[in-house]
Amino acid sequence: MTDALVGDTGGLMLAQSIATAAYIVAALLFVLALAGLSKQQSARRGVVYGIAGMAIALLATFVLVVAGGTLVPDDVTAWLGVGLLVAAVLVGGAIGLWRARVVEMTGMPELIALLHSFVGLAAVLVGWNGALYAEGIAPELVGIHHAEVFIGVFIGAVTFTGSIVAFLKLSARMSSKPLMLPGKNGLNVGALVLFLVLTVWYVATPSIWLLVAVTVLALALGWHLVASIGGGDMPVVVSMLNSYSGWAAAAAGFLLNNDLLIVTGALVGSSGAYLSYIMCKAMNRSFLSVIAGGFGIEAPRGGDKEQGEHRETDAAAVAELLRGARSVIITPGYGMAVAQAQYPVADLTKKLRERGIEVRFGIHPVAGRLPGHMNVLLAEAKVPYDIVLELDEINDDFADTDVVLVIGANDTVNPAAAEDPSSPIAGMPVLHVWQAHNVVVFKRSMASGYAGVQNPLFFRDNTQMLFGDAKERVEEIVTAL
Repeated sequence: MTDALVGDTGGLMLAQSIATAAYIVAALLFVLALAGLSKQQSARRGVVYGIAGMAIALLATFVLVVAGGTLVPDDVTAWLGVGLLVAAVLVGGAIGLWRARVVEMTGMPELIALLHSFVGLAAVLVGWNGALYAEGIAPELVGIHHAEVFIGVFIGAVTFTGSIVAFLKLSARMSSKPLMLPGKNGLNVGALVLFLVLTVWYVATPSIWLLVAVTVLALALGWHLVASIGGGDMPVVVSMLNSYSGWAAAAAGFLLNNDLLIVTGALVGSSGAYLSYIMCKAMNRSFLSVIAGGFGIEAPRGGDKEQGEHRETDAAAVAELLRGARSVIITPGYGMAVAQAQYPVADLTKKLRERGIEVRFGIHPVAGRLPGHMNVLLAEAKVPYDIVLELDEINDDFADTDVVLVIGANDTVNPAAAEDPSSPIAGMPVLHVWQAHNVVVFKRSMASGYAGVQNPLFFRDNTQMLFGDAKERVEEIVTAL
């Protein structure tokens, strides 16, 4: 069959037909993957669908390259290209497997941001390749091709540097405070206007220096957009960059005339944009403002200043409090992820339920540094899905709850968001934990949260502070029980 395909027009058409059919199957699997990932119960199946779709896509692409009519026994250059393709897949797959095995859940947000940068860089390289080695384009489509090149390079470059900055902020290699350049919003708008002017110019009279100019412009804009967003909005940024990477992939698909890349990029781009919108609502942020950059939370001066006296407690006292409880709600945050406390928390949950105590979890949409961060940690520790509830599902139940355990959460349980119009997080939907009869806050210190805003919850009459490593404290409570 290989002999029939090599160097033969009919074979090439057959290979293209096979690849097209495979791409359709892969696209359907990607849609099923997104559907599966929308629920915890089907998430594992969704991941399997995604892996299968990508494997089919890679195999179809390889068949198309091999059967493309260019490979003959003595064509060393063509065979070298295939060898490089195989080597790239093997090296990339090996690195991906290694990183997946060694990365901690606390490091997942910055890893995802870094992976988004690779997609952006790939789109830039594809765009430059399309500009330098364009062949066989019909005269009536030349203008469209030039526009695709320019737009693809722009989106890819913005995604590349924006993702790098997000990685640096999330990994604490760069300050989480927003960059406050004079006239920063004017700079962003001016960059977009200049991009439109350069695009029209390039379509009319393509020149390599215009492509260089838009690449530099987009790299600078991507850096400034994300650098101007405060650390409190970083979860939205990760989702937003996910969307950007999807549109960059779609732009590359147009340049490569690859239908699957277009469909996949559109799926990732649209789903990422919708997730960003949902998260903006959860943080009381304007979607357009966040994607424009520079509207993040800036830590106010004196954010760590205490607003009263707090009460401390210990593990034995918390265990006694839980013994007499009828209902308990646990609200985890990034601190639980850092302490790797999900396993003892799951153990505590099991012991309390065995005693007939109702235990549920309240999850804020932006708890942690990544959408679904807490859900993944709890699923990893085998916490039953049916007791893990979202903010809207559980917020009305706090008033009838005996004990709330706030484990590593801060900004997402801050009453100032609901009660203080002057607070930087005013209007942000939060978990109303302070309405419970008793609140126990697990923290290492009295420091403010990631948004740099002090939390009045710590000084309420019904709140007790349990200081130290969350994992160790929960283990002590389990032992005391």
